[in-house]
Amino acid sequence: MWTVIGIVLFALGLLFSIAWHELGHLTFAKVFGVRTTQYMVGFGKTLWSKRVGETEYGIKAVPLGGYIRMIGMVPPDPKTGRQRLTTTASGPFGFARQIIEDTRAGDRAQVLPTDDGRQFYQLQPFKRIVIMAAGPFMNLILAVGIFAVIMVGIGVPTLNTTVASVSACVVPASAPAGEQNKTECPESEWTPARMAGLQAGDTITSFNGTPITSWDQLTQLIRAAAGTTVTLTLDRNGTQLTKQVPIVLTERPVLDEMNRVVGTTPAGFLGVAAQRPYVSQPVGTAIERTGQFIGAAAHAVVTIPARIPALWDAIFNHAERQADSPVGIVGAGRLSGEILSSDSTAKDKLLLFLQLLAGFNMSLFLLNMLPLLPLDGGHILGAVIEWIRKGFAKLRGKVDPGPFDVAKLMPVAYVVALLFIGLTLLTLVADVVNPVNLFG
Repeated sequence: MWTVIGIVLFALGLLFSIAWHELGHLTFAKVFGVRTTQYMVGFGKTLWSKRVGETEYGIKAVPLGGYIRMIGMVPPDPKTGRQRLTTTASGPFGFARQIIEDTRAGDRAQVLPTDDGRQFYQLQPFKRIVIMAAGPFMNLILAVGIFAVIMVGIGVPTLNTTVASVSACVVPASAPAGEQNKTECPESEWTPARMAGLQAGDTITSFNGTPITSWDQLTQLIRAAAGTTVTLTLDRNGTQLTKQVPIVLTERPVLDEMNRVVGTTPAGFLGVAAQRPYVSQPVGTAIERTGQFIGAAAHAVVTIPARIPALWDAIFNHAERQADSPVGIVGAGRLSGEILSSDSTAKDKLLLFLQLLAGFNMSLFLLNMLPLLPLDGGHILGAVIEWIRKGFAKLRGKVDPGPFDVAKLMPVAYVVALLFIGLTLLTLVADVVNPVNLFG
């Protein structure tokens, strides 16, 4: 049941994120006087709609996106002023020209004589940039807002020096996931912590005489002490205890800056896990961590092409999906269900779900800002090109070159759309046959 609830909650979060994105476009389109005929969340068959003034608001059957329909996105043909030219040339150039003119015809067919001055292409380039950037920036605002709630409101799990649990057996990091938490093993494989009688709730105060102030410090000391017997000082319910503990050498995971496992290395092992109380972060730290979050998300988007071979390998060779593998909407919904059905605490579940939703919105922002049609960034690129051309013409005393014909970018948009469809299908298949698992 919790799996279903998690999927439903993510679907609702997805719909809200899309509606929020389109609201950014709609708000500034109306501020700048562009006639906007539709505001739709989803694609396909319309499930519900209502007309308010000149705009129809509605929800469609397939929640995989949304749009607003602004009049006059494409200018008339710059040479003839007509709505459409008939292209008879054959070959790739003729096909590209036909795409351009079909795009122009479809867009210009919605234009009425009363729309003069209210068409998107007639706006100053700066205003067009604001309209098109408003959608992605709404997702950025939502992602940053969610992350701020996590950091300042809920807090961040912070390891301290109090023992949360004692592992039973020494298991190398390279062992299968199913063996990592085994509790039955011969005494010769017991962890040092178990042999020394450490208990949950013990606070480790010193390691070989060195005062312990953080779990990271303790971890580094343990890793470096492989093969030696160390003196641990503990606080157990106000009583100071001293234990002589032999640190064993075994394979331990190597983590990157995002706490992702990137390999293993021989290191010392004690066999305790730290408590992870939630600690609210100061605003300054929250801003710093948010910047790191944005940078990590940008890196993830930029490196998507490099991770496609691993995605292919996961589908056809059943290779293990990494936690940072690209996932689609189906995969994200499944992760949401996995989060809510896990054995984690309610606060852990809320934190992971909000992180998933924030990450999705950050991806929407970054992907839509790519300077490629049919993405918002493609329209921004057209406005920037026009702005630059107009500026150069003014500096040189030349005639205004007129609006940039964004329809000329449509052949590229078809290629981009096909690539996105291919990536979407690839992630969909991977999410079904070999999904990402957060909890092993």
